[in-house]
Amino acid sequence: MEKLFVLDTNVLLHDPMALNAFHEHRVIIPMTVLEELDAIKDRRDKDVSREARIAIQAIDKILFNASPSAIQEGVEIPSSRPDGNNGTLAIFADQLISHDSDAPYLDGSVHQTNDNRIINVAMHLQATHPKSYVCLVTKDINMRLKAKGSGLANVEDYRRDRVLDDIEYMAKGFEHIEGDFWQRIESVETRRDGALTLHSIDRAHVPHAHVNQFLLDDKDFVGHVRRVEENTIELVDLSRDQLMHQRIWGLKPRNMEQAMAFYLIQQPDIDMTVLTGPAGSGKTLIALAYGLHAILEERRYDKLIVARSTPPIAEDIGFLPGTEEEKMAPWLAAFDDNLEVLHGNDESPFSSIEYVKDKANIQFKSLNFMRGRSFNNAYIVIDEAQGLTQFQLKSIITRVGGNSKIIVLGNLAQIDNKYISPLTSGLTYLVEKSKHFAHAGIMHVNGIERSRLAAFAEENL
Repeated sequence: MEKLFVLDTNVLLHDPMALNAFHEHRVIIPMTVLEELDAIKDRRDKDVSREARIAIQAIDKILFNASPSAIQEGVEIPSSRPDGNNGTLAIFADQLISHDSDAPYLDGSVHQTNDNRIINVAMHLQATHPKSYVCLVTKDINMRLKAKGSGLANVEDYRRDRVLDDIEYMAKGFEHIEGDFWQRIESVETRRDGALTLHSIDRAHVPHAHVNQFLLDDKDFVGHVRRVEENTIELVDLSRDQLMHQRIWGLKPRNMEQAMAFYLIQQPDIDMTVLTGPAGSGKTLIALAYGLHAILEERRYDKLIVARSTPPIAEDIGFLPGTEEEKMAPWLAAFDDNLEVLHGNDESPFSSIEYVKDKANIQFKSLNFMRGRSFNNAYIVIDEAQGLTQFQLKSIITRVGGNSKIIVLGNLAQIDNKYISPLTSGLTYLVEKSKHFAHAGIMHVNGIERSRLAAFAEENL
């Protein structure tokens, strides 16, 4: 059966390369979508405008040499499909549709005229291609409801960017095993590697385990998955007491999740650590404490770079006085707060904080100005990553140079980007794609450590 997919603007904004996701089928882009992309490409919101420009360039690359008639009929989309059965891309002149058409028609004079015009295209194609599968693809829930209510048979969300169907299944970095872990193990091979005790067990006992994951039981056992092979899993034997007695820059863990995060972040062969969890769980504090320790005590890195995405209203930070670091200060106040926590008991806290900032070469950066740069011998902290797309995170992580470590922090409950949900967040994508990478660690830090009031608010308000 022939399949026709009508794309909404938000699909191309979310994934500018979405044209390649429909395989051998026909992709229809209404003229209204091109008009919206043209209006968006010059917006002040640089992230969204950039995605619009990339989408326009992708469309132009396919239609560049095509004739007007070919563009209306459909131009082949180049792909790497082995069977050579590629899909096509067509532009639909939706301004030619009128209420005199045989297909159902939504009034284009209302406030949401653009949505209506796009829905009209799908309904027109449904009426003129009765034997074909015609589907409107949009990430707008209300638009999907309007389309179904207008009589459109097939309406779908765009799911190519999703690595999960339920956020509850996102990797947390640890797995709790009820009872005594060793009671279920039939055979084990144990050996020593320096100060470490290593166990090799059958993978069938923990089939979903991934590298750098922790296994905990109800006793004292804590195992860190060091290697995953086809039939076996190699564990580093740890203990709760061993983990809870760690110290970094005067900081000690207050729960087991923090203790496991302490362990992960200190591993020299882990180049990227992703810390997720609710506000107040200690993610930023842990990342900052180890950064100071690694730079000032271990002298492993030359500088500490703290970066986050600025809100659209503040992305043009030029109106703020001072240097780039001073301009970024309002958006990175959380790190100053955590420096106060780490040095609040010093004889002169203010002097200690200023000394540490200077000695550790702490630099505050906006993610908007990190593209195109390379960072060598650096400890990099990316804050508030839940509001970034997979493409934004990729552009940042690919800038990490030699002898550098990157820490990605985020709380999926605090997404403030209207184009991103927990399932489509770049943070979720990063966690699921990197969990099998030997040089990446993941930890969901539970527990609210700010106060009993903060814990109550997180759970009940």
